[in-house]
Amino acid sequence: MEIATRFYAEPRNGSTSANKPPIYSHFPSQQKALTMPDRPNIIFIITDQQRYDTICSLGHSHMDTPHLDRLVSEGATFSQCHVTAASCAPARASLFKGYYPHTTGILKNADQWRRSWIELLNDSGYHCTNIGKMHSWPFETPLGFDERYVVENKDRYLEGRYYFDEWDKALRFRGLVKQQRELYRQLPDYQDRIGAFEWNLPEDTHPDTFVGQMATWWLKAHPRIEPLFLQIGFPGPHPPYDPVPRYAEPYLEKDLPLLEVTQEELDNQPPPFKELRIHNNAIDHDSVVLPLDPTHEQRHRQRAYYLANVTMIDEQVGEIMKTLESSGYLDNTVVFFTSDHGDCLTDHGHSQKWTMYDAITRVPLIAWSPGRIPAGLVIDGLCQQMDLGPTILNLAKIPVPETLEAIPLNEALRGDDWKGRDYVYAEQARDGILTDTDFMTMVRSRDWKLVHFLDEPFGQLFNLADDPDELTNLWDVPEHADQKSGMLAVLREWRIRSQYETADWCAEWR
Repeated sequence: MEIATRFYAEPRNGSTSANKPPIYSHFPSQQKALTMPDRPNIIFIITDQQRYDTICSLGHSHMDTPHLDRLVSEGATFSQCHVTAASCAPARASLFKGYYPHTTGILKNADQWRRSWIELLNDSGYHCTNIGKMHSWPFETPLGFDERYVVENKDRYLEGRYYFDEWDKALRFRGLVKQQRELYRQLPDYQDRIGAFEWNLPEDTHPDTFVGQMATWWLKAHPRIEPLFLQIGFPGPHPPYDPVPRYAEPYLEKDLPLLEVTQEELDNQPPPFKELRIHNNAIDHDSVVLPLDPTHEQRHRQRAYYLANVTMIDEQVGEIMKTLESSGYLDNTVVFFTSDHGDCLTDHGHSQKWTMYDAITRVPLIAWSPGRIPAGLVIDGLCQQMDLGPTILNLAKIPVPETLEAIPLNEALRGDDWKGRDYVYAEQARDGILTDTDFMTMVRSRDWKLVHFLDEPFGQLFNLADDPDELTNLWDVPEHADQKSGMLAVLREWRIRSQYETADWCAEWR
């Protein structure tokens, strides 16, 4: 299929739009290949900032997630899926391009992101629809979709502050004022909330309920379209942590897992992370003010509200699955469920993302398709979340571009012997929140993790086999100097190999 060999990239090094090959034809019937009847529909559900430890059937009994539990029991779960960046846009651009952030050039939120492998699905005959969050920039760039119904962050304050998405328009039509930072700041205990607030508007106006119901409405309102690529992006559980109160009440009564934070751990964190704590205490990003020494009660309420939002999303996933079944899609459909990164939730003394702890880089990844994917399969090998790109292209019978840094997971999804990657990587550049380092890189194996800061003598080194919670930084411990040197060598070779192997892709924009 000739269209699949086309490169999809962003302008690099001063390139202009004049260099770009056309993304879309104005006559799609002439552009698209004939539909192959055995190609599956693909439903791609992605949440925002959902930790890996938020699904009951994966060993977290405090969670109430019956619909995600169903996907787990009837599908395959990757227990060690890691994102490639510690914030939204770089991670998502990497996911939907199949390259690491340093290759895409998209290193922080609001970096221009206009293209993706979704174009290849569209050109090959898939009808591609986005409902909810993608976090591209600009927000409404096509990315290969035939249609987009954009719902972005609940509390936008940096990029897109004056952008009106589908949810904004719906609230305005109903004469409602959106709950956001200006209103939360009026609460007398705003500084103590750590981003946890009650949703006081009608339940169906909550953004995650809104996105779920828009997805089911779209499926019911349209005749069956096949093959279909439907991306559903939930804005939650990203803060503000603002569930409908009835979902929060059961969690407030539970004993929730909270990682103890000690002064010893904080003292041994690298300077950029110490600065990050001060920054997040002084500035309320996404309506979250980070107390430097929060009480157990504060931490418990925040965690309860966050997990309640996960349960709200789980309920919407159940409605989406029910609607897919009633609409006749489930007999030939693959459902993927994942998230763009996690959230420290005051674990390690930190707020939200911008660090390289597993609470951030490790995310849920479930693939569901009875008869195609073995039920109850748990895959423990390391994978990068961006590996979903070539996996989906293979399912759609589209040739995978040779320069992709993502590796297909189809062999693992068949239940074959699959060992996974030896290492996974994540990156984060200086932005408006991570202000005390130019560039941070993580390399992780099954048993070790190293975090490197550009041009700095400090870093982090964790023995994950002995210290799975990442509490003891071994960077300066002489007994582990050889392990540190070895991981740094792996990092160096990876960057050199990456630049060499993607040179043809990058050369498209010279």
